[in-house]
Formats: sequence, C-alpha cells, structure tokens
Amino acid sequence: MSAAELMKQKLAKLDPEALDIVDESAHHAGHAGARDGGGHYRLTIVSRQFAGKPVQARHRMVYEALGTMMHKDIHALAINARAPEEN
Repeated sequence: MSAAELMKQKLAKLDPEALDIVDESAHHAGHAGARDGGGHYRLTIVSRQFAGKPVQARHRMVYEALGTMMHKDIHALAINARAPEEN
C-alpha cells in the first residue's frame, strides 16, 4: 500500500466530504527528508468536523489522524483543511 493510500485510510476518521492527496516527493529528490524516506505531500480535505475551528486546530486534527506517519512516512505536509461551507 502506498503512503498516500494509507493516509486516506487514516484520514477517513475525519469523515471527509472531499479528500485529495498529491505526492510531490519527486520534486524534492535529494532533500534530507526525502533521503530518509519521508515524502512530501499536499493535502486538501473538506470535513464538517472542521466547522468553527481555527486553522491550527484543523491541522492538529489532521496530524492526530495521521499518527506515526508524521514521524516516519511524511517529511513535509502542506494542508488545506476546510469545512464544506468554505468551498
């Protein structure tokens, strides 16, 4: 299973209405984090669970859902987390 597929499984607990993960690791070949095996990803996630929460809280929710992936499989993660009414 790819890291992006595993990320999708873990993020399912946030009940996303939309979820897009782009693996940008190839753009960072040779970078220290890439050499150690951690990928670079761009995440867009839309969930009702983000409603009324500030950006920092939304990012914490994503980090918590991804768990240990944030320490091993993911070196860099750009997050765009929105509630449905913010589309």
